[in-house]
Amino acid sequence: MTRIVVVDNHGQFTHLEQRALRDMGVDVSLVDNATPAAEVDADGVVLSGGPDIDRAGRSAEYLDLGVPVLGICLGMQVIADELGGRVGGGDYGGYADVTVEIVDEDDPLVGSLAPETRVWASHADEVKELPPGFRLTARSDVCDIEAMGNAERDLYGVQWHPEVAHTEEGDAVFENFLARCED
Repeated sequence: MTRIVVVDNHGQFTHLEQRALRDMGVDVSLVDNATPAAEVDADGVVLSGGPDIDRAGRSAEYLDLGVPVLGICLGMQVIADELGGRVGGGDYGGYADVTVEIVDEDDPLVGSLAPETRVWASHADEVKELPPGFRLTARSDVCDIEAMGNAERDLYGVQWHPEVAHTEEGDAVFENFLARCED
């Protein structure tokens, strides 16, 4: 059975990420972001959302475990910030229903989604510049970088929350991520 660790960055939906994966039959555990990555044994890691990058604890350590990583909202920002991208304030704060356009049909995380799909996202902060080696995989009228990926390193990020009911194809995002973890 696939083992996934959700790193808790103290976001309001973290428990829903854990539950969504558990409901898919995954062995999933939740660890605080102060937990050293070396103490974790998993086939994949989800970096949860949270209030701000300064409170992401040791989340960046999980990028070097050699397993697939999915960053959700703040988790995506941690990946970008740690690997040479740029994170900044968004033009639109709070949570909102957004239509994203999938721009990389070959991406293993979001490439199989409908060309346009509705998601639930916060844009208080967002990735402004991709880290080296990453590809833009989705965008919207609200945010130029709604999703990104580096398939060679199995590092992926989405600005939106696949774990909430408002996101149309959230389960597909998790299923695609789990497929990477099982390879």
